Amino acid sequence: MTQDAKNDDVAFDIDQVERLGEIMERFDLREVRLSRGDQKWTLRRGAQETFVSAPVATAAAPAPVAAAPAAAAPAPASGGGADANAGLVAIESPAVGTFYVAPAPGEKAFVNVGDRVSHDTTVCIVEAMKTMNPIAAGVSGTISKVVLKDGDSVEFGQALFMVKPD
Repeated sequence: MTQDAKNDDVAFDIDQVERLGEIMERFDLREVRLSRGDQKWTLRRGAQETFVSAPVATAAAPAPVAAAPAAAAPAPASGGGADANAGLVAIESPAVGTFYVAPAPGEKAFVNVGDRVSHDTTVCIVEAMKTMNPIAAGVSGTISKVVLKDGDSVEFGQALFMVKPD
């Protein structure tokens, strides 16, 4: 088999690699492993750049750019309680995954209704792709409502908590 034929076997779509690099940056993932058939790819994000390594080919993806923290937006009102969330700010999920209120089963919840939080207070964990991602409040205030139950599935941008901001 020629070197060109070997390279064709591990060809990749640079747009997909760039998109994966952006997703890794957005969710602060340091490593993602992919495999299809005999192909195995590892994307690692370090201090300088995101790169792809494969048995035969290596390609650089864009260097990570510091992402601005997502501003928490008011959650949409549900059903008939339009005033119930007036003045509150939602802490939203940065990823699709599973919502956990505590660091481990049976342990004390990170926060409860009535607790005061600051921007960097860890409020929960969202497990995404078998990685536990601590979620910071991103807002200072008082927890007014826990929107989900422990172990619930969560979508990107879904409200996790409602906070009365300072």
